[in-house]
Amino acid sequence: MLFCPRPAAALLLLVLLPFAALAGEDALPLKIDRSFRMLPALTEQPVAFISAQRIEARQDQALEATGAVELRQGSQIIHADHLRYGQESRDVLAEGNVSLEHEGGQIQGPRLQMNLDSNLGEMSSPAFRFRENRSRGLASVLHISGKQQYSFADASYTTCPAGNDDWLLKMSRLNIDRAAQVGVAYHARIEFLGVPLLYTPWMDFGLNTRKRSGFLGPVIGSTNSGGAEITVPYFWNIAPNLDMTFAPRAIAKRGTQFNNELRYLDTALGGEMHLDVLSGDRVRNINRSRAAWKHGQNLGHGFYAAWNLNSVSDDAYFRDLSDTVNSTSQTNLLRDGSIAYGGGWWTASARVQRFQTLQDPLAPVAIPYRRQPQFNLNAQQPLAAGNVTLQAEYVDFRHPSALNGQRMVFYPSASYPLSNEPGYFLTPKLGLHHTSYTFSGNTPAAARTLPIFSLDGGLLFERNDSLLGNAYMQTLEPRAYYVKVPYRAQDQLPVFDTAQAPFSFSQMFTENRFLGSDRIGDADMLTLALTSRMIDEEDGTERLRVAAAERFSFRTPQVNLVIPAAANYRSDIILSLGGQLTHAWKLDSLAQYNPNMGYTETYSMAARYSPEAGKLLNLGYRYTRNTLRQMDISTQWPLVRRWQGLGRLNYSLLDNRILEALVGLEYNQDCWALRLVGQSFTTATRVRTTGLFLQLELNDMVRLGSDPLATLRSSVFGYTKLNDAPVEKPSAGLR
Repeated sequence: MLFCPRPAAALLLLVLLPFAALAGEDALPLKIDRSFRMLPALTEQPVAFISAQRIEARQDQALEATGAVELRQGSQIIHADHLRYGQESRDVLAEGNVSLEHEGGQIQGPRLQMNLDSNLGEMSSPAFRFRENRSRGLASVLHISGKQQYSFADASYTTCPAGNDDWLLKMSRLNIDRAAQVGVAYHARIEFLGVPLLYTPWMDFGLNTRKRSGFLGPVIGSTNSGGAEITVPYFWNIAPNLDMTFAPRAIAKRGTQFNNELRYLDTALGGEMHLDVLSGDRVRNINRSRAAWKHGQNLGHGFYAAWNLNSVSDDAYFRDLSDTVNSTSQTNLLRDGSIAYGGGWWTASARVQRFQTLQDPLAPVAIPYRRQPQFNLNAQQPLAAGNVTLQAEYVDFRHPSALNGQRMVFYPSASYPLSNEPGYFLTPKLGLHHTSYTFSGNTPAAARTLPIFSLDGGLLFERNDSLLGNAYMQTLEPRAYYVKVPYRAQDQLPVFDTAQAPFSFSQMFTENRFLGSDRIGDADMLTLALTSRMIDEEDGTERLRVAAAERFSFRTPQVNLVIPAAANYRSDIILSLGGQLTHAWKLDSLAQYNPNMGYTETYSMAARYSPEAGKLLNLGYRYTRNTLRQMDISTQWPLVRRWQGLGRLNYSLLDNRILEALVGLEYNQDCWALRLVGQSFTTATRVRTTGLFLQLELNDMVRLGSDPLATLRSSVFGYTKLNDAPVEKPSAGLR
């Protein structure tokens, strides 16, 4: 039924004419046992629509509706068994199974008083639900102070589904601002399974995932080097593109570490800064700190600048204070700044780079050279049907105890695709690589110039096939790559930043068997490879990939970094087998076989079984002859009911030593999760760190305890957090 605050005079006249003879001061009421409609007046006030089984109305007096009453005004709907509406005052009194609905949720109660103009009102014994985070709750009284503002007295709040009150936030008052998507609780306590866990005189929380200022859940943990610890982070949302986190960390054996993070992001720039300080470490009796600043910025007109600066106070900083494997294994902290220009067909950059080397007394690390500065120029331009490229570099290398010098590299080349049609390709390439050195002191300058020729070609055969009732496209891809580089003696040249490239499938198809420009390997080599794939025609998944490659030398290579190469004309054979075998099984394996000596140099195998989210088994093995034998097993697997088992074992068979061990249990309920994880890993030679993580996560509210999620994601590859928000399902009720 359509209703407005001031009835349209013309319509009222037509409706009330039959009753004119009876009308007087005590005119009979108008009774209509069907939908009742009035046209809106010419006014700025919002239009209200009312429908009911029975409506009684008097001119300029209250309207009463009974039976399945519905009042609509904009996005707001009121349902009730009985409703009284003041046509002049716009006051509403709804009674019996009252429901107040809006875009973000629903509030139910036995009685509602409300003014449609001011949106001020009150409801007794409300039960509420908000759609944004699937939250619900109860209260003794609701005070409505606007369309988006609600205040609940003696309230309880949870994100658990209806019928489940495993955790409740109970408070004397709860203010909800749906415009700002914020809830504020006063004298609040969190109860988990009826046990009080946390009390605070004041707290606020978000109704959605947008970031906002406030305290984050405390992080509680323990390590063997620092003992028990607790971190209480505070997140400051300074602006939509600027925020800061303060995270004081109290460590029982060491003291209090103050961790600070600043993040910023704009259309043309972004970055983050860290400053962590521990004054007076009681274990080592020193002040300890870490500073880091990572920044990138588009300067416009093709220019871009970036820097990555890192520093710690001492070599053992990460080994003592970090609880993740990735951090404790850091040895060289990067300090790098660069500016680059992209001019379409050419690019140029300038760079300054150095490192802070963190030494392990039992395993010293070589200090890398500093680059101060480094200039690069790269260009590519089509010419006729070919391509002409240029790679140029100047670097000034500095070292505290080794030879200092400058290196200039100039490498122009030209390639010409003789054929580039679907199914086959053939591309010759010819270049001239020139390198010159100047040194400090009395060391004479040196130079090297080498022509480099390569020829790359291949074919692609396809056929349709079927296996076990599935349609596949099978390919056969032979490829040949020839490279010719004459020999030049290079023992007199320094080694600033060059190393032997790992022998691999992709390395066989490169010009140089070294990484860096200090060595250019002589070559008269032909690489032959054959790859075959089975591709699922239904979804394009590569179900199986088999590849083999071998390199043949027509003369023995003479340029080496460590030991002379053996006089073998056949390289090791690379064999690869892998693919998404089924929906659940994925395989990736690689083997390197030495046909000259008749043994396997290296091989690795990684298999993953994951039939569904939360069921995961990773199996891995790595072998390098006389150097490495490691097995790696990790899993996430359901145990009983809602319990999940978590684990990882990375074990060195050669040393009979555990490199990393992790074991954990996770319990996932509809609205909370409990995680208990223990981890032990090597941080330095003969040094281990052991940590214990215990976390209770109340969905969309708070995490209590030490957070193992980063550890689980890095150690159990493919780990799935099962209590992430599911797709919202309709709720049968609020209570």
